[in-house]
Amino acid sequence: MEFRHIPVMYREVIEGLRIRPDGIYVDGTLGGAGHSEGILNRLGAQGRLIACDLDLSAIENAKVRLAEYEGKTTYLHDDYKNLIAHLDRLNIPSISGALFDLGVSSPQIDTPERGFSYMKDAPLDMRMDVTQRLTAYDVVNGYEGAELIRIFREYGEERLAPKIAAAIVRERAKAPIETTLQLAALIERAYPKGKQTGHPAKRVFQAIRIEVNGELEGLEAFIKAITLRLEKGGRIAVITFHSLEDRIVKNAFKELEKDCICDKRMPICTCGKRKEIEILTKKPIVASDEERQINKRSESAKLRIAERI
Repeated sequence: MEFRHIPVMYREVIEGLRIRPDGIYVDGTLGGAGHSEGILNRLGAQGRLIACDLDLSAIENAKVRLAEYEGKTTYLHDDYKNLIAHLDRLNIPSISGALFDLGVSSPQIDTPERGFSYMKDAPLDMRMDVTQRLTAYDVVNGYEGAELIRIFREYGEERLAPKIAAAIVRERAKAPIETTLQLAALIERAYPKGKQTGHPAKRVFQAIRIEVNGELEGLEAFIKAITLRLEKGGRIAVITFHSLEDRIVKNAFKELEKDCICDKRMPICTCGKRKEIEILTKKPIVASDEERQINKRSESAKLRIAERI
């Protein structure tokens, strides 16, 4: 698979990170390596990039695309949420900047056999890391109905979660649900005519993908931890593509920006809480009209940036 896609809000990300030539930077979601290439272009001889991705094909592609930067790039095949442990192992006490472009990447969606798309027929898979065991097939055919309802509601914000979950349970009792189009058609039949906004399977597929890859699990704690790993003046940029992710990132930043949280009636501070960052994007940055026309994936993207103080 050729792992290529257009990096979302490329200019805004690169400018927002305010890259220092001798800095150490993290790209926790390497993807097609477009953002990584932009960072590496601005690093000098002493600069370094730690590039991480769950998808081994993304890393293999990046090693070819970024071959000229081999001496200052370290690749990690892992979940970005494990980056703190990797930084410890690499004896990196602080970093100059970090980027996280969350969610599924275009090549994963555009490769039918990966099973992410409800528009192309493929086995139910949806794994970002194809070496892991849990697949979308396991979720759809193995989870109890009540658990499917919870996932569809929490991760997909799907109002018809009970009806769709019941339809899945009935269908799989006859025979396993094996393909993406089989599942998408089942979901579509569960929707009342004329009540659909966009494809009716979109929210359920998002929910299953999040569950398979554990995308939201531990996200807020990780964002806080990696932000505190920034050196003074270092910046973190996070791109999200749906409201669940964006809310988590927003709350993590707000918590880190808070100063004393003691009861205002107390004469002195006893909590010890201190402001750790300055949020540079009071409202998230969104893609320009021009970018949205060129890259449909950017339509739902939101970029938040914060600086360590």
